[in-house]
Amino acid sequence: MSVVPAGIGTGRALPDSDEGDLGTGTQPVEPRRRGRGRQTQRPVGGLTASLLLWGYAAVALVPLLLMVSSSFRTNADLITDPLGAPWPLSFESYREAWTVGSFASYFLNSLLVTCGAVALSTVVATMAAYALARARSRVFRWLESLFLSGLMLPIHLAILPIFYLFDGMGLIDSRLGLVLMYGASGVPFSVFVLTTFFRQLPEELEEAAQLDGASPWQTFTLIMVPLVRPALATVAVFRFVPIWNDFLFPLVLLRDEAKYTLPVGLTTFFGENATNYSAVFAGLVITTVPLILLFLVATKQIVAGLTAGMTK
Repeated sequence: MSVVPAGIGTGRALPDSDEGDLGTGTQPVEPRRRGRGRQTQRPVGGLTASLLLWGYAAVALVPLLLMVSSSFRTNADLITDPLGAPWPLSFESYREAWTVGSFASYFLNSLLVTCGAVALSTVVATMAAYALARARSRVFRWLESLFLSGLMLPIHLAILPIFYLFDGMGLIDSRLGLVLMYGASGVPFSVFVLTTFFRQLPEELEEAAQLDGASPWQTFTLIMVPLVRPALATVAVFRFVPIWNDFLFPLVLLRDEAKYTLPVGLTTFFGENATNYSAVFAGLVITTVPLILLFLVATKQIVAGLTAGMTK
């Protein structure tokens, strides 16, 4: 008895794959998909942008490297060979700036004022942002608009009213006055950033915490605040830098040189040591190093805070 292949005598045509495989015993070969196995090439525009960014970073680092290398040289070496290598290393300029130039006092003042102001504005803005993000009343919408209106007025334009206000309150020549002023000026920006982050958190988290017996304060501090940690880091860094570098308010509101912050103290030191270039470079390094360390430590949190919500 002979075996008749399926489809013969039935009026149906065999598929192409079956006709090619009859009598061979082999399986049909799946056609190769186009593009499979090829590596994705980087666009020319992306490569150009990367080269430009790396070039800009290299150019921007040149003054910083010159400043650091010059701080480890003596003043005589800088005068004779301004672009020479810092060898052998000399720490005399740092000793002179730290002790004779009172940079130890300036550094402590800047640290107290900046950290105090950042902590004050972050704590107040976090509580206000959480309330504004979860509120449904129209009154809270007006309050949010009031907070955001503070972003439209540069704080330096209000220096005269602030001076008269502090004079009446007895806060002239006071580091506490600077902390309060910087802390209040940072609240609008912090509220703007943190409110957006709190609104992205699902309300089911609070409902689950309430069912577990957590109080509103426990829900806020133990559940909600840790979830917006990248935003808190971003807010803290973006407030730390302008306060640390601010020159105008300490110059106007402080009288005692022992209470000067680093920018004002550096200006005073530069006026007294205009020809001592090595000591001036050492003072600049002392002023800049905390900012560099802050960015190196908080870079991951800053990127997470800036890019949160951009991808799903």
